[in-house]
Amino acid sequence: MKTFGQIVESAEELSVEEQETLVSILQHRLGDERRAELVQAVREARQEYKAGRCRATSPTEILKKIRV
Repeated sequence: MKTFGQIVESAEELSVEEQETLVSILQHRLGDERRAELVQAVREARQEYKAGRCRATSPTEILKKIRV
């Protein structure tokens, strides 16, 4: 497995166009990964709510608890 530094050095050997394409690919993959994490978090929160381990609350109630 390559180190981060080796990967950066390899990327520097690419043409500018190839580097731009690489950046675009990485940005899309990161976006996909973040969306998948968010979907999983929402799925887990819904399961917790359904199981009664949490309850719905308003933003006002949340702020009151934060300020105390």
